[in-house]
Amino acid sequence: MATSGTSKGPASYFPSIESKYGQPISHWMALLRTAEPRKHMEYVAWLKAEHGLGHGHANALVAAFLAERP
Repeated sequence: MATSGTSKGPASYFPSIESKYGQPISHWMALLRTAEPRKHMEYVAWLKAEHGLGHGHANALVAAFLAERP
C-alpha cells in the first residue's frame, strides 16, 4: 500500500510504521490475512503481543485491513 501526499485516517500512520518496524505495510497486511478471523481489538491485541507493535500502530493497521475486506 503506497501512500502519496498527506494521508488521513489509518494510512497517516503507515510511514511511521514502516520506519519503526522495518517492514512495508504489505507485510503487515499479509500477516493479518494469515491470522484466524477475529474482532478488531483481538487483531490489535495479537499484533501487540505477537509482533511487538504499539497500540496506535496496530489499531491503524487493523482498521485499514478491515476496511479492505468485503
